[in-house]
Amino acid sequence: MQYRTKQMALLLGWLCFFTTVSAQFYLRGEIKDGKNRPLQNVKIVLHSTGYLYSSGIGGAFGIPSAVAKDSITLTLDGYQSVSVKVNTSQYQHITMKMLPYTASLQKHYLVSRTTLPKQIGERRLSVANETYSALVENNFINTEDDPVTGITPNVNRASYSNIRRFINMNGMVPEDAVRIEEMLNYFNFNYREPEGDNIFSVRSQLSSCPWNNANQLLFVEMSSKKINLDDIPPSNLVFLIDVSGSMDMPNRLPLLKSAFRKLVENLRPIDTVSIVVYGGVTGIMLPPTGGEKKDTILQAIEDLAAGGFTPGEAGIRQAYRLAHNTFIENGNNRVILATDGDFNVGISNETELESLILNMKQGGIYLTCLGVGMGNYKDSKIEALAKKGNGNFAYLDDEREGEKVLVQELTQTLYSVADNVSLNFHFNPEA
Repeated sequence: MQYRTKQMALLLGWLCFFTTVSAQFYLRGEIKDGKNRPLQNVKIVLHSTGYLYSSGIGGAFGIPSAVAKDSITLTLDGYQSVSVKVNTSQYQHITMKMLPYTASLQKHYLVSRTTLPKQIGERRLSVANETYSALVENNFINTEDDPVTGITPNVNRASYSNIRRFINMNGMVPEDAVRIEEMLNYFNFNYREPEGDNIFSVRSQLSSCPWNNANQLLFVEMSSKKINLDDIPPSNLVFLIDVSGSMDMPNRLPLLKSAFRKLVENLRPIDTVSIVVYGGVTGIMLPPTGGEKKDTILQAIEDLAAGGFTPGEAGIRQAYRLAHNTFIENGNNRVILATDGDFNVGISNETELESLILNMKQGGIYLTCLGVGMGNYKDSKIEALAKKGNGNFAYLDDEREGEKVLVQELTQTLYSVADNVSLNFHFNPEA
């Protein structure tokens, strides 16, 4: 016992020694914008190690380093990347400049608010070059005359993280980016397992309307049983990744690569993954590969690089052909489209995009859409694809959101328990 104690003490001593040697310098500083406002959550890459750090509250950062002099690269959504040489003996004061479209984003007059003609169900609301499908408010209906109504549940959660992105940038949130159902879907609200053999459970709550005492607000929550992980069917996943020039920013392709790496770590040997890319070229980056070959899949993800135009149609067709050729009967067959939505070559009309996806889904191949980026982010296009593809839609504003969508909530994102679900409500006029 005494020998083991000495051995442990010696080991700890060596660990302390190596820790001291490897991190004998400490780099400190703060990051602000051109108006001297602190910038939080700036991504900081230390060149000597390649490790990633982030600025904290007040824009401050502290990074251990093995060398006295080093270099760092800073990136933040909406700001120009900065690479600087640093000296650990000096406190760093670093300024990051806004990208032109970000500066314009914060000027209220660039937020377009278009009045909807009665016959038109959609408009384009642009913030910089972003587009959102218009939300058309339903008129009030007298339930004594029409007591029955039906709705199609919305399973998307993209709106919440997209709004969070605007708020974190102190920017104006486009009104059509605010989709109440998606914001509520982001949270589980004390999830309750359906009782017995029921697949679904429905809860409702009637309350006074906070913004109009003359009205009442009905909240309806529908939840399904959790999937037993041992019973999850094999997956046939095709990653359809936009590698066009517009994706060459830290909050786009690098963010997606990080998210997909996390997903790959959770694959099983019975799962199959393929990768299709579209950008400067369109083609199969990774042929169908079993989930046990994680190193092969991860290397293919690592090799992705952005450049060229965005021939979205060709990429979508290629992905669905591949998914069809590797179709798993009674399995989870799904295309995962990851893009900023900027289809600038090929199909550009959203009606054509919808028709394409609608035709492709008939064989049981579903669609999950992951949106990224800002400035030219095309929310309306990605949302249209997800709706027509019997799928769902999430917006990734940072790596934590990517982990949430593709790891923590993997079964919610990639597995369906029912198709073509609708709810019918009957308001009792005698109640």
